[in-house]
Amino acid sequence: MPGRVRRSPLKSPERAYLALGLEGSANKLGAGVIKHDVDGSSTVLSNVRHTYITPPGEGFLPRDTALHHREWALKVINDAMKNAGVSIHDVDCICYTKGPGMGAPLQSVALVARTLSLLYQKPLVGVNHCVGHIEMGREITGAQNPVVLYVSGGNTQVIAYSRQCYRIFGETLDIAVGNCLDRFARVINLSNDPSPGYNIEQEAKKGRRLLPLPYATKGMDVSLSGILTSTEALTLDKRFRADNQTRGPEDQDVFTPQDLCFSLQETVFAMLVEITERAMAHIGSKEVLIVGGVGSNERLQQMMGIMAHERGGRVFATDERFCIDNGIMIAQAGLLSFRMGHQTPLLKSTCTQRFRTDEVHVAWRA
Repeated sequence: MPGRVRRSPLKSPERAYLALGLEGSANKLGAGVIKHDVDGSSTVLSNVRHTYITPPGEGFLPRDTALHHREWALKVINDAMKNAGVSIHDVDCICYTKGPGMGAPLQSVALVARTLSLLYQKPLVGVNHCVGHIEMGREITGAQNPVVLYVSGGNTQVIAYSRQCYRIFGETLDIAVGNCLDRFARVINLSNDPSPGYNIEQEAKKGRRLLPLPYATKGMDVSLSGILTSTEALTLDKRFRADNQTRGPEDQDVFTPQDLCFSLQETVFAMLVEITERAMAHIGSKEVLIVGGVGSNERLQQMMGIMAHERGGRVFATDERFCIDNGIMIAQAGLLSFRMGHQTPLLKSTCTQRFRTDEVHVAWRA
């Protein structure tokens, strides 16, 4: 009811709580320690991450990514504990990404979490990767009840909270926006260091021509495979100049890889802004929270900010420390769940590649 104050079911802790979070659903392996204090505040004690980077033009295979996670797990976790200034004996629970994500990397991290749980007699908490992004975004930015745009390499969703569930208002019908950008980066042979999406963003800043590309919003959903195919096809066009030489008056029709990056980014982001604005209008929200790896893109934040300002609202976003996959977001969501009495029994400490955001009972919110 409008005006009615709803009390949070999450009570202030009688003592400080610590959680170790482990993330490894894709090519980032992360570990972080978070503290929930008696005054209700949360403190990030450490946030360590290591990325599996492949050569230009190549993606990352599940088997190789899982091997990377196994090789780096001990160092990343030890660094996280050292930076936090606490011992593994001090933590109240060990939180790990249950899904969604790539199967083999998820299994590697789940195995590490189970091993630590058995060695140190600590309870396990399986966490939905998407909910981890949302809860960390809310904690860092202070957003109260925003429409959430979750954009990453594996997910593209417009989400709003209602009745202890993060409900999906719209999503991609095929590939995720991060996957779309990453795949085009491979086509034009951009480096994967630090990430293909970041390098697309930098190249787009040099673009000078906005080329017409398919714009595919379908109600509250978007389709991105067609725009990717069209952009890839333009690299075979006779007007495409890969060497990016200075253009003269006779080269009015010529376009470069930078122009394609600019055009792809502008068109895709415009689609995302449109469906996010629809969700804001539907629920009457004045806040937008952008989470996920693509959420660190400054141009997306700028475009979303223009839309929100015109509606009398505002945008909340974080930098790459918290947008890109990390262990601290898993610790945050896991500790909220743990404080509500939830634990994952060892026999059920599995992982799954398909785990939708709206399947999670958000017990800690009113």
